[in-house]
Amino acid sequence: MRNSHSIEVKEGANKPMNENEIKAIVDCMAAGKMAYEVQMVQTRHRIKLVDFWGIKAESQILEIGCGQGDTTAVLAAYAGEKGFVHGIDSASPEYGSPVLLGESAEYLNQSKVGKQIKIDFNLDILAENVEFQENFYDYIVFSHCSWYTKSSAELLRILEKVKKWGKQLCFAEWNTDINTIEQYPHLLSILIQAQYEAFKQESDSNVRTLLTPGDLRDIAEQAGWRIIKDSNIDSPDLQDGLWEIDKVLTDFNDEIKGIKNLPEKLTDLLQSEVSMLKTVAESTEVKPLSVYSFIAE
Repeated sequence: MRNSHSIEVKEGANKPMNENEIKAIVDCMAAGKMAYEVQMVQTRHRIKLVDFWGIKAESQILEIGCGQGDTTAVLAAYAGEKGFVHGIDSASPEYGSPVLLGESAEYLNQSKVGKQIKIDFNLDILAENVEFQENFYDYIVFSHCSWYTKSSAELLRILEKVKKWGKQLCFAEWNTDINTIEQYPHLLSILIQAQYEAFKQESDSNVRTLLTPGDLRDIAEQAGWRIIKDSNIDSPDLQDGLWEIDKVLTDFNDEIKGIKNLPEKLTDLLQSEVSMLKTVAESTEVKPLSVYSFIAE
């Protein structure tokens, strides 16, 4: 049975959520059944993002790259029953771990926030037949999804296309500028993946295109957006750094074998970097990268 925590809509200026309100959002997530404390950490981080963006009640929100709905659930809680969150993702509902995207979406749609949520998978936002009403959305959200794009050029096209649909862009992605040595293993695991991903024609990996905060600002501005506020957001309890390190150490050999025409010298370099990653991850406490977030109009 699901817990019976209630979700209170935040009217006007957002007030800090209390513990029961946070738990109520976690109760909406399928992953919360499998790893409640992990999902709690993930949800607290998304609350930080939504607070920074200033999402208001009764808002109409388009979320690009919604994935399993970690941010979707928080957005829906803030938008309230009179608001609406449309999450879209290019991935198949059969993609994802530890819960498939389709399973997570179904669970979310049956939750207390489900009536103000719609989620569409297998949707290519750049397809000619994908259009939305001009200026319909109060917010267009990109939360930890830009590294899934095939290239910086593709992200630019997406940001150009979505601009006419909404009034404000809310963006968040990992920050490649490290502040402490404990963040280095997470960064190194990202760099390793980004290097071999550059030789793939197709991919379902988490890191397909590495983009720095400077890259993201430039792309947003080229697309016609004007950044009005940005911030570096720390959530040191996030587990993502450990997940990315484990992925590299577990999957590296299979990944390399599956890539054709990878230069021998680059293969040697990557193998050395994997050895470095293993050593530093074993000898240093691992902390996740910070998150770079901005608001644009």
